[in-house]
Amino acid sequence: MIKVKRIYESSSPEDGFRILVDRLWPRGLTKEKADLDLWLKEIAPGNDLRKWYNHDPGKWESFKEKYKNELKNKKDLLRQIEKLEKEKGCITLLYSSKELKYNNAAALKGFLS
Repeated sequence: MIKVKRIYESSSPEDGFRILVDRLWPRGLTKEKADLDLWLKEIAPGNDLRKWYNHDPGKWESFKEKYKNELKNKKDLLRQIEKLEKEKGCITLLYSSKELKYNNAAALKGFLS
């Protein structure tokens, strides 16, 4: 099972294995409060794509396609996430964006499903 959650929300046992999938560390959050198991910043969209998208819902479909193309070169990281899901049973992809629906973690979950 793969879940998606904003990192600023409190962690819970139901989260399972917690993976931050953002390139940048979340503002104002300590590592202790983040309660992470893994920070996989390499799986995040590249800086150019991240800046272009800027969490604009109107660019969502184009963003997903561009991000999917970037992930073609990161198959080892996708396999790592899939392996962790099998081992742990449940993983939660964490993101810091205020955009709850149109964020890279939601897109990544869609690609993995």
